[in-house]
Amino acid sequence: MVLRVTQGMIQSQLLSNISNNVKRMSESQNQLSTGKKLNKPSDDPVGISYALRYRSEISINEQYQRNIDAAKSAVDHTDTVLSQINDVIQRAQELTVQGLNGTNPQTALDAIGIEMGQLYETAVGLGNDQLNGKYTFNGQFTDKQPYSTATASSDQTDDQKINYQISAGITISVNQTGTDVFGAADTATSPNNDNLFKILKGLQNAFSPTPPATANMAAARQLMTDLSKRFDKFLQVRSEVGARSNRIDLMDNRLKDLDVNLTDLSSKTEDADMAETITKLKTDENVYQASLSTGAKIIQPSLIDFLR
Repeated sequence: MVLRVTQGMIQSQLLSNISNNVKRMSESQNQLSTGKKLNKPSDDPVGISYALRYRSEISINEQYQRNIDAAKSAVDHTDTVLSQINDVIQRAQELTVQGLNGTNPQTALDAIGIEMGQLYETAVGLGNDQLNGKYTFNGQFTDKQPYSTATASSDQTDDQKINYQISAGITISVNQTGTDVFGAADTATSPNNDNLFKILKGLQNAFSPTPPATANMAAARQLMTDLSKRFDKFLQVRSEVGARSNRIDLMDNRLKDLDVNLTDLSSKTEDADMAETITKLKTDENVYQASLSTGAKIIQPSLIDFLR
């Protein structure tokens, strides 16, 4: 049976083909304008699932990066303050050695005692250090001042660590507690000769007693030993902070490399090849123009044309 092709069928097929050509050209134009080959799930159902996964991982990685930046800021600041405390302890050691050499008159020892008092107040000020309005050495109670000038040696501070998550399943402490740096509190129920504030105040009183009296060299010698032990523990704290800073730097580099890899994978999945897209668009435009030209020739004849 011979199928009869009518003029209506020709026009319908022509319109369908032109519509498909316009659709393809529109898709190419959309890819070119957005720079993405995936603009809706139907473009590539499998590819869009990978694209969403990469976007999620990049977003999580960016949060880890923000945590690392905050952790690095906190640790670097702590290291700076510890360097200043280090200077205080070393100066206290120098003065103690100077005061114990046995050739100083009481006036010189009084001067040493006065400077020891200044070092004590400096140490208390450093113990109350703040970063962005938060106290550095009071554990998780960052809104409460840990030390007062009058009672620094007996002040109790919080010993909890502040932890930041810097990768999946990896957390790192960013703070050092007052106990770590200055020693545990010296109280009536729990005496402690390892407290830096107690040692500095004791050296002040040993060299320049109040009321005025002869310096207590025996007490100063014992305090010098205590100061040396506290300094050794303090150096361990500085080493921990330095190691922590190095670890944060390593994780920072790792996250940056991971971000580059994820961005590259996401780009390969989502981004359009601009050269290929432009070439395809030009091809689609040519096909569209050709279909219009062909269609014009097909539907041009009329009854008058056949009667000529």
